[in-house]
Amino acid sequence: MTTVAFIGLGNMGGPMAANLAKAGFNVRAFDLSQEVLETAKANGCEVAGSAREAATDADVVISMLPAGKHVRGLYVEGETPLFEVIKQGALAIDCSTIDADTARSVAEAGEQKGIGFVDAPVSGGVGGAKAGTLTFIVGGSEAQFEQARPVLEAMGKNIFHAGDHGAGQVAKVCNNMLLSILMAGTCEAINMGVKNGLDPAVLSDIMKQSSGGNWALNVYNPYPGVMENAPASNDYQGGFQVNLMIKDLGLAMDVSQQSASAVPMGSAARALFTLHKANGNGKRDFSSLMQFYQDKEGQ
Repeated sequence: MTTVAFIGLGNMGGPMAANLAKAGFNVRAFDLSQEVLETAKANGCEVAGSAREAATDADVVISMLPAGKHVRGLYVEGETPLFEVIKQGALAIDCSTIDADTARSVAEAGEQKGIGFVDAPVSGGVGGAKAGTLTFIVGGSEAQFEQARPVLEAMGKNIFHAGDHGAGQVAKVCNNMLLSILMAGTCEAINMGVKNGLDPAVLSDIMKQSSGGNWALNVYNPYPGVMENAPASNDYQGGFQVNLMIKDLGLAMDVSQQSASAVPMGSAARALFTLHKANGNGKRDFSSLMQFYQDKEGQ
């Protein structure tokens, strides 16, 4: 049986680890939160006392962490870096969304010790993590991608090989920058329709079947009450936090600078979400940007 160490059991990592256990993998889980470790145990995971303990002799190590500094700290620079204990020939899969340079440098450090490392950021949100329908965007060699595939397929339904190390991160921030633009535009359009007397549900149905249809509108409607399972209908709780979207947009701006890529729409979206956060909405779902327009218009 393949042993998988899973480090980081937050809103995304917890359900992902549970799906691996359900698929028959031997999952050794670790997180700093005792509460999420209890949940992992109830979901069939073995609980480890430390990241080092989880990773020792594991065939695959998966990490889901907040930022690049945490990934470097876990594998390379911490008091007990995992690359000191992960066995040769094992594969580390980092599912965090971080900068591509960090992903490349950690992969290089792993290679020097005979340990594979791929960046495999995810798309699909908490709902996708629970349902096992995530999209994984992988950066690494072809051989490493094939090594990772059976593990990733237990947690997702779309597994893409974006290119060499770091490519997964670049593709992820391109996707999330576009998502932020689509969400901002969807909020603008629905708000304008409502301000002019249209029913938001009727307008949404019209646009879904027309050329304005997009993911934010079709499956994640930002107007309360239009889509029952969307965060907008749950006071914008759960889902993908504004703070995380701003983090990803910051990474996108770094990529745009490094490559001299023009991103006027992405820059505008970043400014909108940053203003929305400044109004106290950082921990709400990113579709709560709808309220930025409503408040601005005095609704």
